Amino acid sequence: MTLNLYLLRHGETTFSQSGNFCGETDAELTKEGILMAESFANVYQKLKWEAVYVSPMKRTIATAKPFCDATGMDMQLRDGLKEGSYGEWEAKSKSFAQENYAQNYVKWLTEPAWNAPKGGETAVDIANRSMPVIAEIQEKHPEGNVLVVSHKATIRILLCSLLGIDLGRYRYRVNILVASVSMVKFDVHGPLLEILGDRHHIPDHLRSRPGT
Repeated sequence: MTLNLYLLRHGETTFSQSGNFCGETDAELTKEGILMAESFANVYQKLKWEAVYVSPMKRTIATAKPFCDATGMDMQLRDGLKEGSYGEWEAKSKSFAQENYAQNYVKWLTEPAWNAPKGGETAVDIANRSMPVIAEIQEKHPEGNVLVVSHKATIRILLCSLLGIDLGRYRYRVNILVASVSMVKFDVHGPLLEILGDRHHIPDHLRSRPGT
């Protein structure tokens, strides 16, 4: 038996529609985001689950709730799964950051592993707090299916960390759309990516919505 780690990004928010920076901003799901969460629960409740680990933010808790209600699983909240902080860029547009923090913005684009938005977190910072949650899961659940509900940057950084991809390239090597599911299998050879960014559990009219 192996551990199958499912990584679910939260459903749609107004920020995923606008593209503005949303890290520690505690955004709510839109009504479509709630439908995305319900669609995930309807499909994935059929599997046998060992545990659910969730970022303690409104958008992730709301995404996990329909699944937990359907399966009877308890959410295990972990701060390490929160989205990366964008510091002074929070809730601002990319054009605002580019115009008002030009040098900072270019450094972040070029090497986000070690360069953070002013007052925010680097990719290394995010990896250092999120990877211990994965280690905890591996220790407590050496086999079976475990769900992690987290955020775009955090999931991309987790995947890069597990797969040996340079953290500085996380924005350019892996894309994680809203309500998408990725799955990493842990066996004797280490972590193996089996599913990346799947959204077939979402109805077509939701899957075709614009957004990041």
